[in-house]
Amino acid sequence: MATTVRRTVLTLPAAPVGPANPLPALRPLGETHSFDELDERAKRDLPREMARQIGYEPLRTLLPVRVLDGYGRDRVPTGFDAIVIENERLRATVLPGLGGRIHSLHHKPTGRELLYRNPVFQPADFALNGAWYSGGIEWNIGATGHTTLSVAPLHAAIVPAPDGGEMVRLWEWERLRDLPFQVDLWLPADSDFLHVGVRIRNPHERTVPVYWWSNIAVEEHERTRIIAPADEAWHYGYERTLNRIPVPDYRGEDRTYPLHGDYPADYFYEVSPDARKWIAALDADGRGLVQTSTDALRGRKLFTWGSGRGGRRWQRWLTEPDTVGYAEIQAGIARTQLEHVRLDAGEAFSWLESYGPLAADSGTVHGANWAAARAEVESRLAAALPREAVDAAYAAWLPYADAEPVRTLATGSGWGALEVLRAGFDLPGTPFAESTLGDEQEPWRELLANGVLPEPRRVAPPGASLVAPHWRDMLETAPADPLTEYHLGIAQWHAGDLAQAVRSWERGLGLAPSRWPLLRCLAVADEEGGNGERAAVRYLEAFDDLCQERRDDGEVWTAATAALGREAIDALLTAGRAADARSVWARLRPAVQARGRFRLIHARLLLAEGNREEARAVFDAGFEVADLREGAEILNEVWTELTDDPLPEAYEYRMRPAS
Repeated sequence: MATTVRRTVLTLPAAPVGPANPLPALRPLGETHSFDELDERAKRDLPREMARQIGYEPLRTLLPVRVLDGYGRDRVPTGFDAIVIENERLRATVLPGLGGRIHSLHHKPTGRELLYRNPVFQPADFALNGAWYSGGIEWNIGATGHTTLSVAPLHAAIVPAPDGGEMVRLWEWERLRDLPFQVDLWLPADSDFLHVGVRIRNPHERTVPVYWWSNIAVEEHERTRIIAPADEAWHYGYERTLNRIPVPDYRGEDRTYPLHGDYPADYFYEVSPDARKWIAALDADGRGLVQTSTDALRGRKLFTWGSGRGGRRWQRWLTEPDTVGYAEIQAGIARTQLEHVRLDAGEAFSWLESYGPLAADSGTVHGANWAAARAEVESRLAAALPREAVDAAYAAWLPYADAEPVRTLATGSGWGALEVLRAGFDLPGTPFAESTLGDEQEPWRELLANGVLPEPRRVAPPGASLVAPHWRDMLETAPADPLTEYHLGIAQWHAGDLAQAVRSWERGLGLAPSRWPLLRCLAVADEEGGNGERAAVRYLEAFDDLCQERRDDGEVWTAATAALGREAIDALLTAGRAADARSVWARLRPAVQARGRFRLIHARLLLAEGNREEARAVFDAGFEVADLREGAEILNEVWTELTDDPLPEAYEYRMRPAS
């Protein structure tokens, strides 16, 4: 059977992602993979390359990306565009509209699903910019964490494959680092392995930081074991430190079994530079998925939720009740996910990954001899797909990385087209057509063409900002109207020039017909500068102005009111101004007040007003915070203020011990 590519529709119970948060993301949402300040001493004990890359260009903001926090938890049957790549032995189902996620990898001779396939689409606050969902194989690029493209559309097309057939190309412009990338899915005829060719290009005249981890969700059972070619790993857990530990046993447990631990943890395997790069997840019978690659993809990792209450609760949160749990096996360009790697001007990173089934002797896989288990899996992998075959597949694929698409399957964003229009980048194989430019890009295209940002045609929250140095330069030379000063200040803030950003926002404020966007930016600057009282005043003034300006109860204005109201109430409560916080609460729409996030905010407000019993009643009535951030402990913190009673299981999301 020759490999075929077809389009179809996958229907899943799904919660809509909802509108983007219109407030510029001047601060990261909070990343669980970061060092605490107290751990600076530990960095000095790390290998020199790792320490250097951990400190290299961490994100200061999420700009220019917008936060996605407008989803709920009510799911309805929804159709998702899908691409099916299939030969006689393997069938891969890809979702180009959801970050190019491989939703399913089905091995036809055995009838086995090789991945954890989530039966629902439920956004949760795990990505760098919010909305993310679990399951399948995802392509994490940009910075430490789940990519901002987790639920975004990618360009997709059919391109010629090295064996004379067809392969599927996914590509986009990654906006945190301003880099084009591509993922080529090549399934040779009669192959048990899906090859994935990846290329990240730096078209700029400057060095850029690069992050990449392919994240593979696999089913997690009591006897699921993760095997990788390593005797040591870097453990990263709730302590937020990196510790070099032995594999497989650590603190009295075999940590290669994902359920052998109480709390979520990462294990970054220390794979020898000369060793073959692979990782496998095998069940009680020694069967499962193996992933291998060329050597450029050097890192391998296991993430486990653990067996404790919090980890189990998060697993249920991300899917339907009674769905099997999952663990993540991953592969990246560095030892750990805390690192970013330098990519020089005009250069590219490229490699090839292969995914397929593996069957090994279960007694050896689950035996006490770790070296024997590793050797058994490696020998079975060598028989199924020799290392030389992967290198040969990479050599065969690389010339086809420049092959132009022959048939479009899906369309991504217009941001890449805008950058190509600006700089004239020559990017063979990944066309960013001018026809993909849309309403979001239009003001910036006019700035590029005429040197002026156009005045909006209607009263609405400001559109997205661009912050790269070339756009900042254009904003600095454009006429200094309030909207330009607003966007210029955001670009300056992103560049770390906080004082100049404040000056730009203050200049714009004097003439702005719409004051609340500028006041909100200034309030964030006050908070970052330690002036909580002035931040509270500015937030209140901003919310007053927004309420006078908003035109309707439509999606855009509701999103703006909810986002600003949430930040304003938090700032006002922090400043001890409960009465002003109550005035903000009273002007939120009833539908917003009814959201779980705002039920929690109301409980905090009631506590600040001294109404402990009413605050407890909010918890007793029950609510769900749809956008609860991974690792957040706010539910436990508010509960602890209310009572000494144990935290109810419905609110148990802690990823570390209570102490």
